Amino acid sequence: MSSHIPSWVKLDQERFPRAKDDKGKTQEILTPFSDHNLQADLKAFQALMKHIKEFDGNEHSIIMIQVENEIGMILSARDYSELANERFNENVPTDFIEYLKKNKENLVPEFKEVWERKGYKRSGTWKEIFGEGFNTDEIFMAWYYAKFTNTIIEAGKAIYPLPMYVNAALNRPGRLPGEGYPSGGPLPHLMDIWKAGAPSIDFLAPDIYVPNIKHWCDLYTRQGNILFIPEAGNGPLAAAKTLFTIGHYNSLGYSPFSIESTSDPENKPLGKVYNLIKQITPLITANKGQYKIDGVLLDKEMQESVLQFGDYEFTVKHSYTLGYEANSKNDQWETAGALIIQTGDNEFYLVGSGVVITFKNLKNPDLIVGILKDEEGKFENNTWKVIRYLNGDQIHQGRHIRIFLDDYSIQRFELYNYE
Repeated sequence: MSSHIPSWVKLDQERFPRAKDDKGKTQEILTPFSDHNLQADLKAFQALMKHIKEFDGNEHSIIMIQVENEIGMILSARDYSELANERFNENVPTDFIEYLKKNKENLVPEFKEVWERKGYKRSGTWKEIFGEGFNTDEIFMAWYYAKFTNTIIEAGKAIYPLPMYVNAALNRPGRLPGEGYPSGGPLPHLMDIWKAGAPSIDFLAPDIYVPNIKHWCDLYTRQGNILFIPEAGNGPLAAAKTLFTIGHYNSLGYSPFSIESTSDPENKPLGKVYNLIKQITPLITANKGQYKIDGVLLDKEMQESVLQFGDYEFTVKHSYTLGYEANSKNDQWETAGALIIQTGDNEFYLVGSGVVITFKNLKNPDLIVGILKDEEGKFENNTWKVIRYLNGDQIHQGRHIRIFLDDYSIQRFELYNYE
């Protein structure tokens, strides 16, 4: 809903026309098909970017811009205003068709299936190319929302070229577009439409308030899309999910909603994890994109993950599998999360809590993998400081590396091989 627009815009619907639902009812949503609406938004965004450049151009405390917020049509799958209906009855724009032709073999399957049903037609109206129904309505809205947003972003970047992204309220299974989620937003099944219509957007970002985070991260890392979670539930799982998404998906970050409202944040799990991530950021940036970083998210249903680092296979299990911790006998297990960074052939850093790791040599399975040394420590001014050595009971006399669930820490360990 366009609830943040100025009062003078709200009161002048003739100049700033609204979207209408499928029953013709006017909504408190500015239609993206109006040039007056576009120019007003454009001028406001240009003023914002000019101010940011003047105020923060040297300090760079603002590092990215989220343009619009959970954009999309609600209450109906598409806009039925007069301006929208005119566009809907026109032929699909040539630049969209050219994108489809060029990228036919690489389209996300959900969208490609819609185009395939009509025989991959390359000319005609929206209905002629994509069929009649909610899918076509949503594709239509996605294209014009993307074009609208791209115009805004191009103008903003011309003033101050910060990275700019858009975020999405996720579609719900079994719910119709506009009914259960904003139709036409930067959603994973509409990724191609947004890439075609808004090439100036740096990435599409999911707001994740649903349980299956791996499912959505998998969808949002297709086609080289950079992952960033700008909104998420601020619950007990946030700390573990932060480590998992940064480690496994190379996420730029994980930002739970209303994070600033937490009391005593440094002593909450998320605050402890953010402190660890701050310490190891140089290691992450130095090793990113080289298959040297991975992460795990574990609970009672998903008790282990198998990872590969160079010649080593890591079996990472929930620490409750050891049976040492009191809560390991509970029906429900607290979620554990960790990330691992390989910094040398045999050197690794483990960051997080609630995991136990055993090792195998993939190159030569006949060799036994031993733990040469294990240190718990912290980084001070980017220098590793050992707090304690863990080569005794803490590694079960060389059988595994572990961090219990209530302990948020960093360990540096080295492996060796013997017969």
